[in-house]
Amino acid sequence: MKKVVGFIDGIAEWTGKIMGWLILPLMGGLLCEVFSRYFLGAPTVWAYDITYMLYGTIFMIGASYTLYKKAHIRTDMLYSKWSLRWQNILDAIMYLVFFFPGIILFLIAGWDYASRSWMMGERSDASPWRPPIYPFKMVIAITGFLLLLQGISEFLKSLYAATKGRPYES
Repeated sequence: MKKVVGFIDGIAEWTGKIMGWLILPLMGGLLCEVFSRYFLGAPTVWAYDITYMLYGTIFMIGASYTLYKKAHIRTDMLYSKWSLRWQNILDAIMYLVFFFPGIILFLIAGWDYASRSWMMGERSDASPWRPPIYPFKMVIAITGFLLLLQGISEFLKSLYAATKGRPYES
């Protein structure tokens, strides 16, 4: 189990670091747009598309890293008062009942959405330079896959903590 969890957590860590580095081109695109628009009086045709695609990618792909770091929003008025064992029993049940079915549907729908876009070579109609958006739509399917993987890791950690009575340590 340690090898599987370690491998999956390593993927989350790796993707989180890559998404962190995407902040630099995002800021670069925004700075180019601000400089061009306000100092040169000539807004760009590409900066808006680049920034929403980069931000969307960072946000979406970063979701599995956020799950790995346990940074998603959690309402824990009752949960925090329970023992570690009961918290993890509830977590394991919630992963099985809600998380996995929802993420599997998200992955299937995202794959269908992205593959259709890829097959037709979809381009943005909202921009004069018409960038391809099929790679951006593939981010949805990749996000579903990465969340499913990280969910497996978190489920295994919950099972470990529920059965052993202590948190999983990598």
